[in-house]
Amino acid sequence: MKAMILAAGLGKRMQPLTNFAPKPLLNVGDRYLIEFHLEKLAKAGIKDVVINTHWLAEKIPEALGSGAKWGLTIQYRHEPELLETAGGIQQALDFLVDDDAETFLLINGDVYFEWDLAVWLEKAQVLIKSRQAFLALVENPSHHLDGDFCVDTESHSLSLKKTLS
Repeated sequence: MKAMILAAGLGKRMQPLTNFAPKPLLNVGDRYLIEFHLEKLAKAGIKDVVINTHWLAEKIPEALGSGAKWGLTIQYRHEPELLETAGGIQQALDFLVDDDAETFLLINGDVYFEWDLAVWLEKAQVLIKSRQAFLALVENPSHHLDGDFCVDTESHSLSLKKTLS
């Protein structure tokens, strides 16, 4: 399995911190936020990662390099024009899906989670083998209890509650 980390966003809600660094390169303790993902991917046995870039794009490969520090191989896909989530994935599909891999893991580069990715992927194997999507969501934060998405319990489909700005 391969993985993609979405890291192309503008980080507007984190300004002024993101005026000089992409959101995934903000420091959390003594590390970049994105490093937590790279460590979890390596621990889960994933070796090949692609990261999309846009805002201050050159800073991400400068900070992370080839991925060797984590035992990974990282490719970068620059988006001169911001492609949004689906466009970023589309641009990386040639890397993500090939003869050896039809499934891939997608992670937002600007989130933090503490659960063990290797355990989560092991539990998801039944769905992965049946070519279904498997989505991990976190509880809505206290400042935004209504959330942006809702899940229809009958169809198990995910939809936007409203247009996001």
